[in-house]
Amino acid sequence: MEKNNNPINRRKFIKIVGISTAALSGVLPGCTSEKKETAGNSSAPQASGEMTYRTAACGDKVSLLGYGCMRWPTLPSPAQDGNVIDQAAVNDLVDYAIAHGVTYFDTSPVYMQGWSEKSTGIALKRHPREKWQIATKLSNFSNYTRENSIAMYKKSFEDLQVDYIDYYLLHSIGNGGIETFRGRYIDNGMIDYLMEERKAGRIRNLGFSFHGTQAVFDEVLAMHDKVHWDFVQIQLNYSDWRHATGSNVNAEYLYGELEKRNIQAIIMEPLLGGRLSKLPEHIIARLKQRRPEDSVASWAFRFAGSPEKVLTVLSGMTYKEHLIDNLRTYSPLIPLSDEDYEFLEETAQLIMKYPTVPCNDCKYCMPCPYGIDIPGVLLHYNKCVNEGNIPKSRQDENYRQARRAFLVGYDRSVPKLRQASHCIGCETCNPHCPQSIDIPKELHRIDAFVEQLKQETL
Repeated sequence: MEKNNNPINRRKFIKIVGISTAALSGVLPGCTSEKKETAGNSSAPQASGEMTYRTAACGDKVSLLGYGCMRWPTLPSPAQDGNVIDQAAVNDLVDYAIAHGVTYFDTSPVYMQGWSEKSTGIALKRHPREKWQIATKLSNFSNYTRENSIAMYKKSFEDLQVDYIDYYLLHSIGNGGIETFRGRYIDNGMIDYLMEERKAGRIRNLGFSFHGTQAVFDEVLAMHDKVHWDFVQIQLNYSDWRHATGSNVNAEYLYGELEKRNIQAIIMEPLLGGRLSKLPEHIIARLKQRRPEDSVASWAFRFAGSPEKVLTVLSGMTYKEHLIDNLRTYSPLIPLSDEDYEFLEETAQLIMKYPTVPCNDCKYCMPCPYGIDIPGVLLHYNKCVNEGNIPKSRQDENYRQARRAFLVGYDRSVPKLRQASHCIGCETCNPHCPQSIDIPKELHRIDAFVEQLKQETL
């Protein structure tokens, strides 16, 4: 898709974009140490005010802040049964979220090494069913026979401990192109099967989440007359609105096509995996100068929640302070002004000048067959870019400081046996990346940079 870099017309923006949200995703490892507070030990100001709600086409009252269950708190080491999730911490987060108006929870059979649905189900089961909506997905990426797909679908009911699923998604369509989509959902009859399940009431709303090319999006959306998509989940933030990277499509186009068909949007990646809260210092200062009391993340959430057709904005909130910050943004949402939009467009253009790798820490590339911590490597590199710790040569004024910060931070955040030097270029990871990153190429580039730093040959 050709990307349009012209400023959007103010009247058009006010028509399209209406109100806002907030959130902060996981803390990134990097050049400097950062304190990670536990979910039950937050010193942040408490949320106040009433949550902003949107009404779904089916009549649901849905919180504008949705809980993404891909980044639940983890145990120091897996339990005996292999579970990696800290259930007590999850229960605490869910209790707090529901007490403060959150209704929408989004999970998948493949999140958290396969444990997210079960953990989410345990936490939600302790609350009345009418207090929450659950969304999960048909994540049949590797084995999409009809038999396996139906088994995955039925297991979601078991793990979530529910009789019906409020929002069911075909997961991450677009990866692998239209032929892969047809194999996963059409040739095996799963679209027809799920439509029958919706008719029977076991699925209340049927939709899909999208990463990929415009051609795939257009073809699947064109099935609306037959399938009647109740909602579509798209990646939307103030950077991707007009400046999507890789094979991703500008969110302005995706949202516009949904709006034409009166289809509600669920928003993922409002923070680009945390990248829009971990910005270069001068950009952070720019945001804080305009609204000193607001977090950097709140700008991204207000943008994502603004369009009228947005039903909910997902945030993977690992820590309670992230949850509280997002609740403050949406309780209630303060609409963006047209001046705010122009300010964020300028901010997006500034961000584009920084050569970060577009990794959103979704971990779809994991596990690496050679044990490499792919997200850890990429996120450390991005953090050092934002902090100015990527020297171009030994003549740089801060070369010594930057060299030490990068190398020490690298060893602290990524164990040596899991660093980029162990990548053999097998490309097992590439087909799974929603951001279309050539992961081995980036790992080899970063490893070469690390060696130059070590040998002082820059």
